[in-house]
Amino acid sequence: MDMKRIVIKIGTSSLTYSSGQLNYRHIENMTNVICDIKNMGHEIVLVSSGASGVGMGKLELNKKPEQSAKRRALAASGQSGLMAMYENFFGRYHCKVAQVLLTKSVMTDKEKAESITRSFEEMFNYGVLPIVNENDVIASDNKNSGDMFGDNDTLSASVAAFIKADVLVIWSDIDGLYTKNPRSNPDAEFIPIVHGVTEEIYKMAGGAGSKVGTGGMLTKLNAAVIANNAGVDMIIANSSKPELLYDLAEGKPVGTLFKA
Repeated sequence: MDMKRIVIKIGTSSLTYSSGQLNYRHIENMTNVICDIKNMGHEIVLVSSGASGVGMGKLELNKKPEQSAKRRALAASGQSGLMAMYENFFGRYHCKVAQVLLTKSVMTDKEKAESITRSFEEMFNYGVLPIVNENDVIASDNKNSGDMFGDNDTLSASVAAFIKADVLVIWSDIDGLYTKNPRSNPDAEFIPIVHGVTEEIYKMAGGAGSKVGTGGMLTKLNAAVIANNAGVDMIIANSSKPELLYDLAEGKPVGTLFKA
């Protein structure tokens, strides 16, 4: 597997404790490994959740508000803190980062899409690590507007397809795909490789994860379909073991591989 260009998606549960406060020890480990992989010559794009989770801690909220305007304010408040955190941790390893906020509409507009593509290429030329999130602040109150991705699993797959990545790595809080939910089913069997997401595979997907995140296994399977249809391999791996990226770079099996 050629892995020159890698998109990595980090979920809220990988960045924060259940309280919404940042998990600095975990973030330190992840940024260390990502910078090292980048130094090997790989082009890395980080699609990061966490703005709303950080915002919850910042605004001292126990749960996300129901009103869409309040959710947008929460995301805006958390986004600045999220990027400040990344500037701090990546800066320790002399790794330059840039913020990229996207919506579905700008990626489907031909002229804007070409501009975004050139911007990504120039960031790679400058040795910059783009950190991507959805532009929640301009999200429509109309849930059927079609402008928003809705979750960062879908966003990461769209970005991976958009920039013609070699592989998409979605970091999760479990090792990969199982035949059943491994938390409640001790007899759940691990699935190392998937050749095509079928209805049977979808039946294995559980619901949403933690109270600070928005995605579960279902959104990850949807992401696999998007990535695979664009010719991009996708891997679900455990974010608590960021050093698995070294195995991936060496061509060793990691997590569950969804083969394009």
